[in-house]
Amino acid sequence: MALLKEAVPHLSTVALLYNPNEVSASRVIKANEAASRPLGLSLNAIGIPIAEAIEPAFEQIERDRVDGAVIVGSMLFNERARVGAAALAHRLPSTCIVAEMLPYGLLMSYGQDFPDYFRKAAGYAAKILRGASPADLPVEQPTRLKHVINLKAAKAIGLSLPSSLLVSADEVIE
Repeated sequence: MALLKEAVPHLSTVALLYNPNEVSASRVIKANEAASRPLGLSLNAIGIPIAEAIEPAFEQIERDRVDGAVIVGSMLFNERARVGAAALAHRLPSTCIVAEMLPYGLLMSYGQDFPDYFRKAAGYAAKILRGASPADLPVEQPTRLKHVINLKAAKAIGLSLPSSLLVSADEVIE
């Protein structure tokens, strides 16, 4: 939320696009409400239960004059081309936690490094295949977070990003 606020200084209302069918939906809403409050942001949670609801959700966001969006959920990741195209078409600065969504039109991401995460998951699988009990393996938190900015998307939606944001990014897509 803070990075989106830095990118869009006039930000006052943020849409949280999520899949209401996911088990974690209520926790995701509460966490994003808690993150938006100290920044003085109003959060508009919009559930997208099926891929066909993506474009209508972005149309509603435009009618409601929402200033930015946070995209979460595995279904929305799977539909990243559709989500990115809608964000660009509606000129909506959007952020997510998965950098691999950015080339499709989202503005920026901040979250765990998924290739690193998958490598670690392969190591866990190897331990289990060698006979380790999953119950005996420790739970690990991500150790590498990355911040990626899509300058192509920023230009396409007419947004000029502050240099402080650009220098803090781990990667910039030009």
